[in-house]
Amino acid sequence: MTDPTPSFFKRVSLAFGSFFSTLSNPGYAARVRDLREQGETPAAPAATPAPVVAPAVFKEATPDAALQLLALLQREARLIDFVQEDLSGYTDAEIGGPARLVHEGCAKVLREHFTLAPVRPEAEGSRITLQGGFDARAIRLTGNVVGQAPFHGALSHRGWRATDTRLPRLAAGHDASVLAQAEVEL
Repeated sequence: MTDPTPSFFKRVSLAFGSFFSTLSNPGYAARVRDLREQGETPAAPAATPAPVVAPAVFKEATPDAALQLLALLQREARLIDFVQEDLSGYTDAEIGGPARLVHEGCAKVLREHFTLAPVRPEAEGSRITLQGGFDARAIRLTGNVVGQAPFHGALSHRGWRATDTRLPRLAAGHDASVLAQAEVEL
């Protein structure tokens, strides 16, 4: 027989499992919502148990690739210089020229180092239907999200997916934290 009052550590485990199940399973989320609205706690498992979702496993992100990309955006588009500049004293017309150069440089970096494709092929504004099992990592539902799939809505952004990445290799001993060298004119 199980103890009707789980220990603290069992409750922590249950909370994390419920959290991830609520995020990934709309049916489970609806049952949790109904229980909360009724002010009840379940005495026994539901007739159809929710699938067990393993806790998320996080991998350590190294900053080198992000710093390398930031250095490329600085070299080609002077992005850091532009963003670090206080623009409050300039008119929109005065900002337009430099913004065009930053835009062109950023576009060049994207073209040279990434192959990009839309997540959804439909045009923005199109009415689409998402069936159950859609990839929630690639599609975010917004607005009045209730119930379960299928979901019917308007595509407000197609999304972007990198299908290829071509960052240059870093030499051993390269300090990726130096995004742009200081320049000294002699």
